[in-house]
Amino acid sequence: MKNGHQMPHIMMTSKEKDMYAPLYKVSFKSSEAFELRCGLDLHYTPKHGSWLNIAEIEVSVFKRFCLCRRIPDMEMLGREVEAWTPPRNAVTRGVDWRFTTENAHLKLKRLYPQFETG
Repeated sequence: MKNGHQMPHIMMTSKEKDMYAPLYKVSFKSSEAFELRCGLDLHYTPKHGSWLNIAEIEVSVFKRFCLCRRIPDMEMLGREVEAWTPPRNAVTRGVDWRFTTENAHLKLKRLYPQFETG
């Protein structure tokens, strides 16, 4: 929250790309572009692994711990999410990626192009 306004959260796939450049190249003055830039909350996806898989894992965990019963309305759901989120974030679990590039070449062999040698 900044100046009483909620900041938009933007997911980026790579830290290396300059997300802010278009703000300056479009029709914004430098001061306006800088103000917009300060109002964005950027989140970068993990370097290894799929951020979508991580999101799916978190939804699955939430479902098992919080949605194992009927929740009557959106207000109750909101309270459940608010109660569950801080302890879950405090745990800071990592993801143990076991599917390596070598495994991918073996298991997804049919998806890789085959070249004739000789």
